[in-house]
Amino acid sequence: MTIRFIIATAVALLFTPVMPIRAAEHPVAHLPTTIQVPASSTEHPQAQAKEVSKADISAGIKKHIGSESKRSVDRKFHVKYKGQDLALDLIRVHDDRVSSIGGGKYFACVDMKTTDGKTYDIDFFMTGQPGNMKVTETSVHKINGKPLYNWKEVNGIWKKVST
Repeated sequence: MTIRFIIATAVALLFTPVMPIRAAEHPVAHLPTTIQVPASSTEHPQAQAKEVSKADISAGIKKHIGSESKRSVDRKFHVKYKGQDLALDLIRVHDDRVSSIGGGKYFACVDMKTTDGKTYDIDFFMTGQPGNMKVTETSVHKINGKPLYNWKEVNGIWKKVST
């Protein structure tokens, strides 16, 4: 009797539809690491596309943070959060989380800190090609490790969701 029940349960589970629940800390959990983007026709006429790698994305965000920091009077990277101007120093780029998110858009997650010791996880969205990445959006994702929001994939589109 017990054997029959176990077998019946196992068979029933095989035919039960499974709906994956895709929520993630960042919108890169199941995305490709590179994407093909059109190359400029004047750079390489015979080339059809350039590949943007994780290293290109990481270098692009580091370049952006470095150039913005050099331009500021205090040599800090500045982000607005709830009406405050946060003056930040780079701790590290999460190279394991940089990613292409499709459509010529890229994502990078960065840890930064203020002079009072608070750490901020900043999410950056970028467009462009290697050597010429442009930041299109910046948001504070975590303060001292506590998330302000998470990411959830809905019909193939990643959206911010409350924690």
